[in-house]
Amino acid sequence: MQLEAMYQEVILDHYRNPHNKGLREPFEGEAHHVNPTCGDEVTLRVHLDGEGQDATVADVSYDAMGCSISQASASVMTDLVIGKSVKEAMAVGEEFLALMQSRGRDTEPDEDVLEDAVAFVGVSKYPARIKCALLAWMAWKDATARALGEAS
Repeated sequence: MQLEAMYQEVILDHYRNPHNKGLREPFEGEAHHVNPTCGDEVTLRVHLDGEGQDATVADVSYDAMGCSISQASASVMTDLVIGKSVKEAMAVGEEFLALMQSRGRDTEPDEDVLEDAVAFVGVSKYPARIKCALLAWMAWKDATARALGEAS
């Protein structure tokens, strides 16, 4: 099986069987983001255990509608950040952003950091789709900032 086909299968699997979908309580931060280009939407909630950058991301839940890329990216993102400290999770988010900004040019994503998110390397070649892949990540960053603001 070609690598690109395997990556497409990972994306489709997360789209068909989303992880952590459905808004849950408790939560400290919530954000609603819309991609005006295509109409994709996500409402995302973050529950932190602790305070500041060392707080643990105890839960991330979301409700979303849109394309397979935005939906799968939300699912993958929740898997990657839940259980990490805010600081560690933000670092993963930065790694994903760097992958998306690479435009598919000679980049070797760090599978140890990004896990299933490496499947989005092909998406980075299509500027119109990058916003789809980043939608949930930006909502998570926003909701986490709100959660940290409420905690202090």
